[in-house]
Amino acid sequence: MPQQHLDRLTSIDASFLHQEGAAAHMHIGGVLLFEGPPPDFTDYLDHVRGRLHLVPRYRQKLATPPLETGRPLWIDDPSFNLEYHIRHSALPAPGDEGQLLQLAARINSQPLDRSKPLWESWLIEGLSDDRFALIFKTHHSLVDGVSGVDLATVLLDLERDSETPESSTELEPWRPQPEPSGAELVLAGARGIVTTTAEIVARALAAATRPASSLAVIRDAAEGIGEIVWAGLNPAPETPLNVEIGPHRRFRVVRQELADYKLVKDALGGTVNDVVLTVVSGALRDWLHGRGVMTEGLEMRALVPVSIRTHEQRNTLGNQLTAMRGPLPVYIADPVARLKFISQAMDGLKESKQAVGAATLAAVNNLAPPTVLAQASRLNFSTRLFNLIVTNIPGPQFPLYVLGRKLDDLFPVAFLPQHHALAIAIMSYNGGLDYGLLGDYDALPDIDVIKDGIDATLAELLKAAGASTGPTRAKKEPAGETSASGSEANGAPAPIIPQRRPRAKRGPASDMRAKRTRGAEPGQRRPKG
Repeated sequence: MPQQHLDRLTSIDASFLHQEGAAAHMHIGGVLLFEGPPPDFTDYLDHVRGRLHLVPRYRQKLATPPLETGRPLWIDDPSFNLEYHIRHSALPAPGDEGQLLQLAARINSQPLDRSKPLWESWLIEGLSDDRFALIFKTHHSLVDGVSGVDLATVLLDLERDSETPESSTELEPWRPQPEPSGAELVLAGARGIVTTTAEIVARALAAATRPASSLAVIRDAAEGIGEIVWAGLNPAPETPLNVEIGPHRRFRVVRQELADYKLVKDALGGTVNDVVLTVVSGALRDWLHGRGVMTEGLEMRALVPVSIRTHEQRNTLGNQLTAMRGPLPVYIADPVARLKFISQAMDGLKESKQAVGAATLAAVNNLAPPTVLAQASRLNFSTRLFNLIVTNIPGPQFPLYVLGRKLDDLFPVAFLPQHHALAIAIMSYNGGLDYGLLGDYDALPDIDVIKDGIDATLAELLKAAGASTGPTRAKKEPAGETSASGSEANGAPAPIIPQRRPRAKRGPASDMRAKRTRGAEPGQRRPKG
């Protein structure tokens, strides 16, 4: 193999895929809803093909050296077939959002094929009100939340009439590099370790010329690692969310306005992310009470992903995430007091060395063999440390288009680690703030209680902030959702067009609300707090 290709292999090491049992389902993505009729499928294929060269890793797959003697590497897939990764489907009549989200849940229930590039895209036709959708699914090792936004803009345009810079016919045909042999993979991994070691030595020599500042950096890193170890000795509390989960998923969405969150934080303090955690805490509090769980003294923990990507790495690919544990004080009934607590706690986390320590572990991971790397990853990402993922991604505050069709909503999809039945992803786009709730199908039949609680908690905060009205974004009540085993009433989220429909009378969420309204059954203890 040419020397140049070996150099290329060492420069695109893949992040080690830890938690092998759950890694097959550790994909992230989004459900994107567009106005207007869907484009012709061949036109969409050509659109993707004409821009795929801007994201070269989308034509690459993982290769592991023999006997796991090195980290997995990204290599060109010689049998890459775009038609495999771009799927085409249509909803049956009436094509409501409940059906779309059920399809999104099923798509996210299926693992990605690890022998191929780790992504899929679906063009969905048949939506009501003259709309269509795109569903994206990408393994988390390929992108993180911040770079994922950048990758999405490869296919999205800033203007309705934008044209593909180069059509697929004008581009030179893609020619994959030869697939490396096992010996070449071992050599590439070894060279990567040598290169990383040389970089560390160079940094050490540079640090020797600045002893004062270098000692401060070392001290901060040591303190940060100590904080992570201490967190490992203080696991998150046990809750009904932290149970064995299966492969099947439920997906719900909530539409809200970014302006409402800014109004609350301006009036009551904190940041938009603090308000998000406060809203999520209130929704979980309602859900726990509906399950008969006492919340006195209960502080849940959210894994809040933080990108350690530097400004210079902004346009590079790969997973550059670390994580911090954010508080979810479900024991605090008053939403204003809850916001104040979260704001103070998050300020303390930002001033701590936790992120520095996590970044240090990430740097050390570049030298570690797979077995050691897996242990370090579990230290920083142990499922014992948190109850659920809550990730808030800032998106573009202007409209985007694909093939002349305007993007109306962008609902992010997180993933479920082992023993975690819920993950909440939030993304702001063009003035909106869209929630995507991914739940385990069997563990969360009442996921709608959490969805409704998000709206209810925001309304409480807006009232406390002196807003004259409730949440400002128009909503439409969902139609019933049909499940694989029959009819699952009251399962769909709110469609885009502001039009009222009667709420379904039966279903997990409505039954739970009715139970809370009429009080506990005789002999049951009513939750307090």
